[in-house]
Amino acid sequence: MAAAVVRGRPAGWWRWHRRVMVCSRTMASKTPVGFIGLGNMGNPMAKNLVKHGYPVIAYDVFPEACKEFQDLGAQVTESPADVAERADRIITMLPSSPNVREVYTGANGILKKVKKGSLLIDSSTIDPAVSKELAKAVEKMGAVFMDAPVSGGVGAARAGNLTFMVGGVEQEFNAAKELLTCMGSNVIYCGEVGTGQAAKICNNMLLAISMIGTAETMNLGIRLGLDPKLLAKILNMSSGRCWSSDTYNPVPGVMEGVPSANNYQGGFGTTLMAKDLGLAQLSATNSMTPVPLGSQAHQIYRMMCAKGYALKDFSAVFQFLREEETL
Repeated sequence: MAAAVVRGRPAGWWRWHRRVMVCSRTMASKTPVGFIGLGNMGNPMAKNLVKHGYPVIAYDVFPEACKEFQDLGAQVTESPADVAERADRIITMLPSSPNVREVYTGANGILKKVKKGSLLIDSSTIDPAVSKELAKAVEKMGAVFMDAPVSGGVGAARAGNLTFMVGGVEQEFNAAKELLTCMGSNVIYCGEVGTGQAAKICNNMLLAISMIGTAETMNLGIRLGLDPKLLAKILNMSSGRCWSSDTYNPVPGVMEGVPSANNYQGGFGTTLMAKDLGLAQLSATNSMTPVPLGSQAHQIYRMMCAKGYALKDFSAVFQFLREEETL
């Protein structure tokens, strides 16, 4: 703070107080953790906190999502404000910027009852500008906000192997890492608030582009008479190999345990990919950055949403291309 005195306390008091809070948060490793947003990703993330011995205080806008956690012994609350009243460490995992704004600043939001010194970690994928806006609002309440979006999908969330990209005050990173390592194998400090989101939307733009490329390649090979499993094997031994081909192949029957083996159910929804690509486009526009392939990927996923693929996994772009070729 710029002022020499904070509420009658001497200069330097706030910096000292923050150091004490960071230390106490790190030492009090099994104090309750709030978790808001128990969807496809939030559910297994919160379960991993429970597995590591953390008492979880849960909230989701859909009460049925909380029942499983009640059975696991978690406390279930009626609003984000109630979570903030009972926990001084809270993780949020929500679908979009408006959802995150509502959970933090709404009528029954976190900031209505947040305690001074609380650590608030948002693992949603949202506009970096919104993360910065929320960080300022949280700081005014005497608490700390960090953005920590994830990569890895539902499978990695279940296995506790997510990658977290963290933005915020560096002195708070270790306190955040203590919790995040319960849910992920990689926790990377990216810089100030918003840089975690920046890293995430860049990653997802590349993921979308590579998935479309893999789907196009597999479709072409199949039309040229190649067995899809053989083609995937060759790609994965060659320079075309990527995560979309060797870990999350979009062609039914090529791999087990992926959405393409289950009629594209589960995983990362097409509508969410379209949303993330929209965030990348907004950031590209604001920074005057040319992203022609990112822009095309955005259009393809928006078309998929308009044609009934919104709730299917984003790897359903293979099915979409097969459908388009018959038109």
